[in-house]
Amino acid sequence: MSNLANGIESAEHGAAAAIAEDIRDHADPALVRADRVDQLYSQLPLGMAATTVIGIIAAVELQEGRLFELVLFWGGLLALLVALHGLLFLGYRNDERRHENTEQWLRWLGIGAFAAGATWGFAAAVFFPSHADERQVFLAFLLAGVMSGGIPMYAASWPMFAAYAAAIALPFTYVLATFGNRLFAEIALLIPLFYAVSVAIAYRLNGVFLSGYRLRHAYQRQLVELDEARRQIEASGRKLALFAERAPIAVLELDAQGVLHEMNHAAEILFAYAADELAGKSVKRLVMPKYQADFDRQWATLMASRQPMSGVKVRNVRRDGLTVVCEWTVTPLVNREGQLLSVIAQGRDITAQLEAERLKKEFTSTLSHELRTPLTSIIGSLQLINAGVLGDVPKDVVELTEVAERNGQRLLDLINDILDIEKIESGKLTLNPEVLRMDELVREAMLLNKGFGDRFKVRFQPRGELTAREVTADHKRLLQVMTNLLSNAAKFSPEGEVVEITTEEAKEWLRVAVHDRGPGIPEAFRPRIFGRFNQADSTTSRQKGGTGLGLAICKRLIEMMQGRIGFQDREGGGTTFWFELPRHA
Repeated sequence: MSNLANGIESAEHGAAAAIAEDIRDHADPALVRADRVDQLYSQLPLGMAATTVIGIIAAVELQEGRLFELVLFWGGLLALLVALHGLLFLGYRNDERRHENTEQWLRWLGIGAFAAGATWGFAAAVFFPSHADERQVFLAFLLAGVMSGGIPMYAASWPMFAAYAAAIALPFTYVLATFGNRLFAEIALLIPLFYAVSVAIAYRLNGVFLSGYRLRHAYQRQLVELDEARRQIEASGRKLALFAERAPIAVLELDAQGVLHEMNHAAEILFAYAADELAGKSVKRLVMPKYQADFDRQWATLMASRQPMSGVKVRNVRRDGLTVVCEWTVTPLVNREGQLLSVIAQGRDITAQLEAERLKKEFTSTLSHELRTPLTSIIGSLQLINAGVLGDVPKDVVELTEVAERNGQRLLDLINDILDIEKIESGKLTLNPEVLRMDELVREAMLLNKGFGDRFKVRFQPRGELTAREVTADHKRLLQVMTNLLSNAAKFSPEGEVVEITTEEAKEWLRVAVHDRGPGIPEAFRPRIFGRFNQADSTTSRQKGGTGLGLAICKRLIEMMQGRIGFQDREGGGTTFWFELPRHA
């Protein structure tokens, strides 16, 4: 327990030290100094009044026939001192730039304080030895009171009080020490102690004043900052409220139990409910009953992870009973302490979008199948004519039939690519993985595409030793990837160049790379090179042929086989396309 208490005490001291340091950091020294000077000058009227009253009483008490002239002289000094202090006070109050000249005003007040102390010290030095015991007691009591009264008077600046009190104490101590009386000599020894205690008290009070000034300015500054932060928060709140209210998508505010508190106008239109009708009710009433169990599981996962969820598709029920499919982004708002403040759900109706995508896929699939059957027959017939099966054909006719065959084949490739990409994106494409040796697959791809390379006068050639390592992949689809990469490299390489193929091993990956000497990939095109129907140079692509789907298909097929694909500039010009697959154990 004692260790715990010590730990708490240490923590409290540490916290206090941290607060003090923060206050010192936030307080402006110039403002603190200006406050000190204001405090000192605000005490001047009270000091002048007290000096006048005490001086009159002392003059009446101390005047005697033989000392009348000295008392009159001393009273004149005191009156002059009060008048000068009054002028100093008026000058300070009338100075509009006094807070900029605090050092000068503090110096003048310090001189005045020392002069006041010296005037009372003069009284001690002159009048104490000249009177009998009763007036000496009175004068000693008076001087002690005047010196003690300086503590609150000059507490905002302990050096000023030290100068003021020293001007009183030193002459009085000297008089007592040299008076010739043993008792007075002993009292003379106590006066420096009394002086030191008084200065120590003034020093402590000075520290209290400084802390107060610093606190005030620090808090004033923090209040200004808090007020500014409040205005910013209010402005942000208004912006967010306006954004939510005018947003074209539905915005819901929920609590941890899924109870709806706020909804914007778009949500009212989407669900055909007024906000007041759903406020305080569970959002589950907007979910189809047979999907509410799934909703509960997803909500429990969200509350446990406190992480945003996006792309959440939910079948929602409208007030009129119609079902709409909405895509939601759900964001839990959590404070620094980990407490859940609320949950913001943003959703949009994607029913029409899903239906349009379904119709588009059906149309594309049907059209592709309907086109591919007659197109295959046309290409086959043209190939028979060009092969001379039907006899000799005039040269002019052969040229036309060859053009027709090439363009028919291009059209068939386009249809096949469209069918492939639609199957991949709809999840209907199935793979047949098997263990393949990479060197054998690369050589097979080179052999199958040799004719394509000859057409563009480009050779395919391995660089270095091809690895015999194995991967688990679909043989047909991996050959399709290789064919797309090799055909692209052949189309865009200059005539007579060599397209090189390399294989590399990197930890658990096996990399295959195709290196060409083409013009490279433009910077503006790089972010979308693996997109659908994207071609870097449409003019060249039309001349060389191509659908713009090859790289998109490659990327999706490689990712389906748990691999990755990319490209990089080739040293000396050209581009290197590569893909990596996990090595077979």
